[in-house]
Amino acid sequence: MMASSYTAKEEDGHITVSGPGALRSRKPENTAFKQQRLPAWQPILTAGTVLPAFFIIGLLFIPIGIGLFVTSNNIKEFEIDYTGVDASSPCYNCSQSFSWNSSRPCTCSIPFYLEQPYESNVYVYYGLSNFYQNHRRYVKSRDDSQLNGDPKSLMEPSKECEPYAFHENKPIAPCGAIANSMFNDTLELFYNDPNGTKVQILLNTTGIAWWTDKHVKFGNPGGNSPNLTAAFQGTTKPINWRRPVFDLDADEANNGFINEDFIVWMRTAALPTFRKLYRIINKKSGMVPTLPRGNYSLEVVYNYPVRSFEGRKRMILSTISWMGGKNPFLGIAYITVGSVCFFLGVVLLLIHHKCGNRNNNADISN
Repeated sequence: MMASSYTAKEEDGHITVSGPGALRSRKPENTAFKQQRLPAWQPILTAGTVLPAFFIIGLLFIPIGIGLFVTSNNIKEFEIDYTGVDASSPCYNCSQSFSWNSSRPCTCSIPFYLEQPYESNVYVYYGLSNFYQNHRRYVKSRDDSQLNGDPKSLMEPSKECEPYAFHENKPIAPCGAIANSMFNDTLELFYNDPNGTKVQILLNTTGIAWWTDKHVKFGNPGGNSPNLTAAFQGTTKPINWRRPVFDLDADEANNGFINEDFIVWMRTAALPTFRKLYRIINKKSGMVPTLPRGNYSLEVVYNYPVRSFEGRKRMILSTISWMGGKNPFLGIAYITVGSVCFFLGVVLLLIHHKCGNRNNNADISN
């Protein structure tokens, strides 16, 4: 018989066996962690702890929700649908006759009236409906290396961009379905002065994109080279674009891949109905409102067709607050949760008062 020896260690729960064919125990070590004896706080839910929690949450959430709701309602917003579906719409003819390959843009003018002045900065958005930018293949159809200005990716786009990677044996810049479907309507705003003159509203084209997008994620090939025509030589524009990427803006700081309209479009939306920032109307100096009350007209160069996917287009004028744009949902959610908690607190308090007295009387009788 072959001799064997072992050493028992009561503190760690292991038995060590030495010798040929020795077996080790699978028992976990006798430690606080492996034996699940770590200190833990296990609250005991009693009426004295649960009821105050419900009332505190209710008393905190309800005023917060009211504040958020009032702040959201104080934001001024005006929306115009210029799709041109109805025959009475000024843009009806444009919507019926226009297509991606149209050689001549169509223009239409929509009059509207602002019932109240807009005092602070006004943000101009364009909105699209029934446009699924969140489709998996659509979201992947881009080349981030190319958009960052990489010379190799510029001439050899990623396969993710197919079938919008090459056209007529030339690489497309920028490639992909997202860039190919870029929104390209031109919106201009005019104020109809009571004296009969028509004053164009200045719309700022910069400051609409995220700083990190413009300075980190996007960049033109050749770095700070002012000659973008030479930098993009050998490439071709996306199929549905009217102009090449190096001719998007006369301002070189807002041209090419760092064009802010392009950057805003490339940040895909999560829902099929969305809005994207188009322009900013900065507040004027003094006490003059940014947009006074009165008659206006929206001049549209109708370039973007939406009939093929039964979509709709709209223009939105909006102010903002410390919480962003107009969105009453957060305030309503706080008020709802606070009200439910306060109501449950009252119900549980009545139940505890009724049942608690009954239990106490039963204990006394016993």
